[in-house]
Amino acid sequence: MMLVVGIVATALLAAGALLAVVRMERGPSMLDRSVAFDVLTTALVGAIAVEAALSRRTESVPILVVLSMVGFIGSVTVARFAAVEPPKGRRPDGTGPEATDPPGGKDAPGQDAPGQEAS
Repeated sequence: MMLVVGIVATALLAAGALLAVVRMERGPSMLDRSVAFDVLTTALVGAIAVEAALSRRTESVPILVVLSMVGFIGSVTVARFAAVEPPKGRRPDGTGPEATDPPGGKDAPGQDAPGQEAS
């Protein structure tokens, strides 16, 4: 029975790894590729864990820990790289109030528009 569970788990992990490789290749964005890398790393950790369970060996545990750490650190690094914030007060498309504008922008309520006199 344990062998059947091992074969099914290995087949599912292989299918997940194959789909992750396809997503890494196609993209379209860097974050899609990063998630695919996480899935591939997780599938690899799972495959090593299944092999360790089937062979009843504990020598694979340090490998599992190191692979998990590599996957986590890689994910955090890509997430920090992708989360670059625009300059304060600017939108990602480059529009928005200038740094010298008063709080609320040029057309903030309570301010006169250019060319209009205060009444």
